[in-house]
Amino acid sequence: MHLRFCGQEKGGWRAAEPGVQTIRLTFDEPQRLRRISVIFEETETKRTQEFTLRWSPDRGRSYREIVRQQWNFSSPDATRETEEYNVDLSNVTLLDLIIDPDKGSSKARASLLSLRVA
Repeated sequence: MHLRFCGQEKGGWRAAEPGVQTIRLTFDEPQRLRRISVIFEETETKRTQEFTLRWSPDRGRSYREIVRQQWNFSSPDATRETEEYNVDLSNVTLLDLIIDPDKGSSKARASLLSLRVA
């Protein structure tokens, strides 16, 4: 499954408001996931972003963290972060991508270029 974000001038998704954002995938039937890929791009603002991927086998009653990672965006040298994770997750009912767009400030808006799960 590859999520594409439409309707944006530069492609991707950008939050309407500053602050922490959660993108949640809810599966009708429990899924087995073997690969998760995220791509973030920021060409306008220098910032330190933290993101967390987590999943739930029971519709959100409990969560298991896959990864928590920080990245420094600094144009023009570091404008894109690409992360790929090989996983072996069974019975996934929810997958959350939580983005804290700027660890040092609350003025930045979260953005995401691509999210893929397989």
